[in-house]
Amino acid sequence: MNFSKSFRNTFLVILLSLIVSACATKQTTTKVDGQMQGDVYTGTDTVKYLADGVPDRVFFATNESILTTKSRDTLRKQANWLRDNSSINVVVEGHADERGTREYNLALGERRANAAKDYLITYGISADRISVISYGKERPVDSGSNPLSWSKNRRSVTVKAN
Repeated sequence: MNFSKSFRNTFLVILLSLIVSACATKQTTTKVDGQMQGDVYTGTDTVKYLADGVPDRVFFATNESILTTKSRDTLRKQANWLRDNSSINVVVEGHADERGTREYNLALGERRANAAKDYLITYGISADRISVISYGKERPVDSGSNPLSWSKNRRSVTVKAN
């Protein structure tokens, strides 16, 4: 009887400790001129415009080159503008955040730029009008070392070719 009472008391103390520690855990998020959607920056403070109302960049999740719904919407706007301006060629620049090796980030930036290029092609833009370059982590728009800065740097940017 004493053993079972002692076991029960020990069990209750452990259970209460776990409950108290779980309640003490606080999750925080930071919002600075934009918001995080999952792992992808969706703010406007780093976005410039290819043309009036046509954002020049799309953002990616960590280690990903998959286009988000918002990215596809932006690229559709770019494709519409490019169809209306058939004499203009563009360069799609691929970028990564500071984490990872130079080689890895150059390859990731290229995959991101190619994902954007391929999407533009599916909307009728000739591949001859789109070139791709990767800068990896060499050209950050935000030099901070935190999740918000990294999310701003994981991007592809469409610029007019010279």
